[in-house]
Amino acid sequence: MSTDLVERVRSRLISSGTAVTSAAVATAVREEAGGLVGDADVLTALRMLQQEFLGAGVLEPLLRDPGVTDVLVTGPEEVWVDHGDGLRHAQVTFTDEDAVRRLAQRLALTAGRRLDDAHPWVDAWLPQIGASGAVRLHAILSPVAAGGTCISLRVLRPAVHDLHTLERVGTFDAPTAAVLRSIITARLAFLITGGTGAGKTTLLAGMLGETAPSERIVCVEEAGELHPEHPHVVRLVTRPPNIEGAGEIRIQDLVRQALRMRPDRLVVGEVRGSEVCELLAALNTGHDGGSGTVHANSPSEVPARMEALAALGGLGRAALHSQLAAAIQVVLHVRRSAVRSRHLAGIGVLRRDGDRVRVLPAWDDDAGWGPGAEQLAELLGAEGGVVPC
Repeated sequence: MSTDLVERVRSRLISSGTAVTSAAVATAVREEAGGLVGDADVLTALRMLQQEFLGAGVLEPLLRDPGVTDVLVTGPEEVWVDHGDGLRHAQVTFTDEDAVRRLAQRLALTAGRRLDDAHPWVDAWLPQIGASGAVRLHAILSPVAAGGTCISLRVLRPAVHDLHTLERVGTFDAPTAAVLRSIITARLAFLITGGTGAGKTTLLAGMLGETAPSERIVCVEEAGELHPEHPHVVRLVTRPPNIEGAGEIRIQDLVRQALRMRPDRLVVGEVRGSEVCELLAALNTGHDGGSGTVHANSPSEVPARMEALAALGGLGRAALHSQLAAAIQVVLHVRRSAVRSRHLAGIGVLRRDGDRVRVLPAWDDDAGWGPGAEQLAELLGAEGGVVPC
């Protein structure tokens, strides 16, 4: 089947506004061909046009792969995929630059967002595609993207592993697993830090699964990633603004609502903005055992990172450190490397240092127990039997 015929069929379907069904495609092919058309040509057109109008197009098979974490497009023949061990070139291509642009615009429309020359980039959450989980879309059109339209799709699959599974796959060893369970039992408030794709949410879900069944967990997230194995979990998910810019529901709005839902454990899936002010305020008003994740390169950088986020909410440096010291006790750091994949790399405890807070290393996967081990043992009390006193 000629490319010209496929283009005419595509234009006909777009202009008609009808649903892209098998019957509609077959009818359009026959009418645009102006004569008899073989079944093979009809099937070819159907396959090509369904890929374009449904799901993620030619990227759909990649997103259906349960091991894929990222799919990146930088050109018609430049499609890259990450299975958690680095980017690799995928054997998937687009016909031309226009095909990449059309897919980016259609995905943006699916997310209720605008993507055109007047607004050449978009950052939004897509509904579930095929067998994948939630997908975060970022796309930017040319000529802003000098080499052509770029599409970045990050697949966020439900984090359901328990601590037993994470121990078995090498995220941490048995003594460290005992410490993690003790953190939950002692109702310490903790943050999990690390880079993108390091396994922060997976570890958080595993630890929440150790919470007593009698406790109520209220999770606030941008995407519904947290699925801990627990009988009483309430999940609140943000909502982006619609195409007119109205109807947005932010994390800080949901944190306030969560406080009115009698939470035994308040969890913010990812602290990335001014909502840190609401979270710290909540953890300073009797809601112990709370948790969340935050992007940071190491535990020692958490205070500086929290300062930057709190500034967005108008919370000054002195007030931030005062609230942080009273709200959070433990920092867990996860890392992804080519040698060990995703693993727990360190445990830190927060300690006041004058009017500032710093994170003291309690354990490191390279150096072992550190100067904060004694404070960690005190925090865990009778639960921390594996921590050297």
